[in-house]
Amino acid sequence: MNHTWFVTGTDTDAGKTIAVRALLQSFSARHYRVAGYKPVASGSQLTEDGLRNQDALILQQYSSEDLEYNQINPVTFLHPTSPHIASRLVSQPISLSLLSSGLASLQQKSDVVVVEGAGGWFTPVDEHYSLSDWVIAGQLPVVMVVGIKLGCINHALLTQQALITAGVNFSGWIANSVQPGYPHYDDYMSTLKRRITAPLLGEIPYLPYLSSLPSLAQYIDSSLLLPE
Repeated sequence: MNHTWFVTGTDTDAGKTIAVRALLQSFSARHYRVAGYKPVASGSQLTEDGLRNQDALILQQYSSEDLEYNQINPVTFLHPTSPHIASRLVSQPISLSLLSSGLASLQQKSDVVVVEGAGGWFTPVDEHYSLSDWVIAGQLPVVMVVGIKLGCINHALLTQQALITAGVNFSGWIANSVQPGYPHYDDYMSTLKRRITAPLLGEIPYLPYLSSLPSLAQYIDSSLLLPE
């Protein structure tokens, strides 16, 4: 049986990719076959193999199976802007059915799929739909990543309210320290713990040398999502 979670952020650069990597490594350490999925990515580099997004490459690296890049990231745009704008710039509409078929394929190959969103919860994919509409239609449970910085309490509570209003399964949240030695970290965490209704899955400290770290599994308790 496959288990899937969608990871949204309180904002761009909240740390979704770090959190997805940590989740993948935590589940993998528990001997689950895992796959990361970045259905839509904007802000990529043109390589000899085509467009490649750095976040998607990280998800590919920490997936258990030997997956092709386009299985991890079926829709890739060059320009680092909102997907609906990046899509319009190259006249390439985003097909929600393509995103769904890509997810279904990964679900057949793994025990756990962790899906990384783009930007925040209401990021548009065209003039009518947001990526959140795809999540709601697919009934995917959601994990929220909070980048701990000035303004994050408001952003976290607004995102929580949107998730509850949408009727999705708000499965948990992850705190990600995006600034070194943030002076009000403990106060912010105390407030967020009181006001966020979903369980705290873990706290990821500020990690300046992220690429050199072998594992982030120790920062996440994935058993709160999938008990033994």
